[in-house]
Amino acid sequence: MSFNIGLSGLYAANKQLDVTGNNIANVATTGFKSSRAEFADIYAASKLGTGQNSIGNGVNLAAVSQQFTQGDVNGSGGILDMAIQGGGFFVQKGSDGSLEYTRSGAFRADKDGYITNNTGTSRLQGYAADEDGKIIKGGLTDLQLNLSNLPPKASTKVDSTSNLNSSEPVIDQTLKPFNPSDTSTFTTQYSTTLYDAQGNAHPMVQYLVKTDGNKWNAYTLIDGRNPDGSAPTGTPSTPPVPSTLSFDGAGKLTGILTGTVSSTTLTITGWVPGTVTNGVWTANGADANPGGIAVNMANITQYNSATYRNPPVTDGYATGQITGLKIDGNGVLFATFSNQQSKAIGQISLASFNNEQGLQPSGGTSWRETFASGQPGYDTPQSGTLGSIVANSLENSNVNLTNELVDLIKAQSNYQANAKTISTQSTIMQTIIQMT
Repeated sequence: MSFNIGLSGLYAANKQLDVTGNNIANVATTGFKSSRAEFADIYAASKLGTGQNSIGNGVNLAAVSQQFTQGDVNGSGGILDMAIQGGGFFVQKGSDGSLEYTRSGAFRADKDGYITNNTGTSRLQGYAADEDGKIIKGGLTDLQLNLSNLPPKASTKVDSTSNLNSSEPVIDQTLKPFNPSDTSTFTTQYSTTLYDAQGNAHPMVQYLVKTDGNKWNAYTLIDGRNPDGSAPTGTPSTPPVPSTLSFDGAGKLTGILTGTVSSTTLTITGWVPGTVTNGVWTANGADANPGGIAVNMANITQYNSATYRNPPVTDGYATGQITGLKIDGNGVLFATFSNQQSKAIGQISLASFNNEQGLQPSGGTSWRETFASGQPGYDTPQSGTLGSIVANSLENSNVNLTNELVDLIKAQSNYQANAKTISTQSTIMQTIIQMT
């Protein structure tokens, strides 16, 4: 028996204790992946190989491999906390410009709005978004939270679904000309909020008058005025021009006649935004959409049921202040604003490797690319083999503490047993010396 065999066993058992101890120490480390000590036996060999009755020369540490199994994903409540459910790594850029890869999603924002790791030394990488919230899948960039206000947008369209009760009585407009101040001169009214280019809100009211069995006149006023700013009643006044809605015998809209143009869309042109102060209207100097506002009337019906209108859908809005951040499963970061709008401000990128075991641990629960790992592939979450993003959550360490404690006992027994072989070899050597 050789002292070297026992020494190699002591060395191997000591390394096993180190690996197990490191796993136990990181049982609460977010995104940590447990390691496993792998050993190989040693045989003396020549060019012709080993002999048939060769005795081994001990053991050595062949590798310390990491187990990239999924850890438990638990809610954390952090706004920028993220976990990967499935394959892939978050991509971070260190202060030296090198890329790092991690499963720890404990992120935060620095003073400039950049999303960094919990030590603030590396920035999360992803894809930027343009001013309209469209993701630009070019090269990776530092993801940054833009905390500026959302600029207003002038209204360009209105869309809704409604019904006009066919049982409503006909109003003779010769006897009762339309007057927005007299409810007996119109059958019903719909209100919609429009926005000018400065984000000012303006109520648009459409007054509907049943003039025949299957015909209705629609009068559109904004801020109580005609779209061009003239008064609809009083002196001086410009009587509003009606648009005639025609329905067939089944209650379906056949068309809207405005002047000589028939369509299912009512286009409001020449709108002059203004304000009303103490009953006096004045233009506010804001621009409106130069192409007009398209009011979709195609979904209006005339059935013998209650008159109703579903909430209208418009594309205009006032200035919005950022109120929150949401992250979906695809890793898209949505900023929500006080004007009920949301806008994509970026998208997280994940990395994948052909050989994850080839990654080099670099501390801070991160890894670096090596020749053995191969080059990374970058893509958005839920693409190919990449996992999904779980917002407001973190991935726990995948260390199984029970298994590690058992391995700790086994490594201790291995150490003691190898120490015993050295002690036995020493006793034999003493016996031989005494014989001489």
